[in-house]
Amino acid sequence: MKLTVIGCSPAWPNPGGAQSGYLVEGPRRLLLDCGPGVLAKLRELDGGWPRVDAIVISHWHLDHWGDLVPWVWGTIAGPGRDEARIELWLPPEGEERLRDFGARLGWEEMWDTAFTLREYADGEPFEAAGLRVVARRLPHYTLRTYGLRVSNGERSLAYSGDSGPSVELAELARDVDLFLCEATLARGELDGQPRGHLSADEAVAAFEASGARRLLLTHRPHELPLGEGLEQARDGLELEL
Repeated sequence: MKLTVIGCSPAWPNPGGAQSGYLVEGPRRLLLDCGPGVLAKLRELDGGWPRVDAIVISHWHLDHWGDLVPWVWGTIAGPGRDEARIELWLPPEGEERLRDFGARLGWEEMWDTAFTLREYADGEPFEAAGLRVVARRLPHYTLRTYGLRVSNGERSLAYSGDSGPSVELAELARDVDLFLCEATLARGELDGQPRGHLSADEAVAAFEASGARRLLLTHRPHELPLGEGLEQARDGLELEL
């Protein structure tokens, strides 16, 4: 299984960076989140319209799904118009929410031109791009948000999406080969209430509690360098699990 970091910026983009998008290949291609800038980076990577079999969205903050909109327009009138529809996995009640967005941005069924819509359920395994995926609900302010665990039967990774501190976060990443964990904050006390993000120290604590083999910190502002010994995601990074 291979991971390519397409974009890993926090809620505001790092200089020259894309927001959340993580491409998992094992051997088909699964995209975890699709924030602003991800479509352009994928086009650059693939040398044309992206070759993706399925997309899973963790939650509805714009930096995790915003490039679904240009993906639709590129499929209707651009270089993606001859491509097959992609499975798009959404949080519970996500199809209704996406159609509401469609009514405001174009028309309700606009998403059907590019995607086959699916909804996942908390804790129930599903298959996307030939990979086994389990979504687990995590705390992120008051928004319903899910972390994702992905496996091809031999290797596994966990993706926190956005999350505040919780026991569920460590359980999501229990014994995986790679834990992609957000570390947005300089210090936990700078967060809102209820909590919605992690500091690097809190991400490390979740990693140590999980028993995961490797930690890759994501969603980190350019202005907050990490301490020595911590591995940070960057756009274009490729890892073989």
